Amino acid sequence: MNTTFELVPGMLTTREEIAAVFGCGTFQGIEPAVEAKKVLVYSDPSAGAAFGYTFDGRAEDDEYGPLYLYTGYGKSGPQELKSRNKSLRDHAVAGRDVHLFVAHGKVPGSGQTQQRYIGQMIVDPITPYVTRAGIGEDKKKRTVLVFRLRPAPGTTPAWQEQDRLHAAATTAIEEIDVPSQLAIPAQTSVKEKNSEQFIAAQTIANVAGGPKTVNLREGQLVEAFKKHLAAAGHQHKTFQITIAGEPGALTPDLYDVTDHVLYEGKGLTTRHNIRVALGQLMDYRRHVEKFEGDGLRVAVLLPSEPSSDLKDLLTSQGVHLVYRTEDGFAGFPLPS
Repeated sequence: MNTTFELVPGMLTTREEIAAVFGCGTFQGIEPAVEAKKVLVYSDPSAGAAFGYTFDGRAEDDEYGPLYLYTGYGKSGPQELKSRNKSLRDHAVAGRDVHLFVAHGKVPGSGQTQQRYIGQMIVDPITPYVTRAGIGEDKKKRTVLVFRLRPAPGTTPAWQEQDRLHAAATTAIEEIDVPSQLAIPAQTSVKEKNSEQFIAAQTIANVAGGPKTVNLREGQLVEAFKKHLAAAGHQHKTFQITIAGEPGALTPDLYDVTDHVLYEGKGLTTRHNIRVALGQLMDYRRHVEKFEGDGLRVAVLLPSEPSSDLKDLLTSQGVHLVYRTEDGFAGFPLPS
């Protein structure tokens, strides 16, 4: 292993060169390099479309910062959180750094694909991946894991405009299964880097406060409500909504199949969060109603009881309220 090789964001290289330096494979999109303590991730949005990988690319910044989406390992059948996918999600626990490359044309005078190095990344510790519907190499519908990669603290990725997500060609809505994504490792990793690596503290369990904490609370609330629905004998699912001319996909939190209700959860009972939930429900409702039929009801799911004025706001907009209590969820089931 060449310990003097330095990864510099923006540099052009090849899989073969990276494999020679770090001792990993050259054929898969996720290549763990065990001895070098790295996971090399190769993204090729154009080639991936042939295998149902249509979600790779630089997403719009969210309230937590820059984001790159990367479709996981597995060309046919539902992708599972094992093998290479597991090595990517659990990179921090294993003490491995993630390095992202994007296909960048051919090596001059060769059929070999060039790889442009974007930079060191971390898998989002709160929502490591989302589930999307796609088509596999066998032309059959399936679910894929779309990992959410963020720049490692203290680094500057070498993004280019061409790295942005492609806009959807059509508007469509599909059912998808959404497994729990809250299996956060119970340890914190802080490491010093070698010369070719960046100095970064990767915090997994002790995530800093603020928006990420709220995001975690929201996920825990939705998971608890799923169990509550199941105990009541209700079926639930959600949807992937793609919009023509827009990149990415919309995913409502939860649809109660049994009662024909669409829920949007929030991690804090504040006016801001409730207003955001209202806007999301108005956006989702028209698409879901076309797919599931008329008479769809919508509800905001909260971790505690809101003020009387916020209750009035929801009622005035025809939106139901369900909130968590010590012994369950008030407002569920919705009044008929």
